[in-house]
Amino acid sequence: MKKFLFLLVILIFVSGCVEVDMSKKNDSGKVNVSNTINGNITMTENELIKKLESEEITPEEASKMSKDDWMKILTEEEYKILWKKGTERAFSGEYDKNFKKGVYVTKGCRIPVFTSDTKFDSGTGWPSFYDAIIENVILKEDNTLFTKRTEVLSICGEHLGHVFDDGPKPSGKRFCMNSLALDFVEEK
Repeated sequence: MKKFLFLLVILIFVSGCVEVDMSKKNDSGKVNVSNTINGNITMTENELIKKLESEEITPEEASKMSKDDWMKILTEEEYKILWKKGTERAFSGEYDKNFKKGVYVTKGCRIPVFTSDTKFDSGTGWPSFYDAIIENVILKEDNTLFTKRTEVLSICGEHLGHVFDDGPKPSGKRFCMNSLALDFVEEK
């Protein structure tokens, strides 16, 4: 029994982001993730997103790319996280403590997925956001590693991390992402 508990603890630790506090919800008791693109982002960020969208790899193009194609763009570790659903070690990523103004795009397809306005310090060791550019992400049930979570994918299919119901208001969500799945484009 002790070996089983030990293995379970190890699996949870290496699985990446774990839920911190399930009790935080908005006033209605529900979680409502807003569409950040139509929300409170500045004109400069909108212009930046438009520029980034012109450089992205479309989902159709991504579906035709081989591992060799991706390896021309990504490192082995980035490929493992984005396309093999890996997780970087906590507190190892460059964006955990980044609070500059700008937009986070996916490392491979360059799709804008988060703005700096929604980033917060969750204390988990991974970059965390309370909202996403929702039309650019897919939320998918993930029942791996003996736990029920919600996986966050880009519309291109890239694994970014997981979302939990223990984030701050207004959404009550915590999008817990891998730094290696993202690039940051600073607002000038």
